[in-house]
Amino acid sequence: MFGQQKPARRQKSGYVSEFEQFMGHFLEDHPDVLDNQRRGWNIFWDRKVDLDELKKAEEDSVPMKDFLPQ
Repeated sequence: MFGQQKPARRQKSGYVSEFEQFMGHFLEDHPDVLDNQRRGWNIFWDRKVDLDELKKAEEDSVPMKDFLPQ
């Protein structure tokens, strides 16, 4: 998200918001934040999916019953 991004787009006036200034200084002072962010992204999103294993898990699952009172 923050790693290896293009510099913040600046308007012709050269205005940089307080948030952009804060994040720029924060990330300069805490480079480990970007590493942790990439590691977290890889844990949750960049996983290889074994489609055969997924299909087997779906076939082996027990269908859910409707537990709502009638």
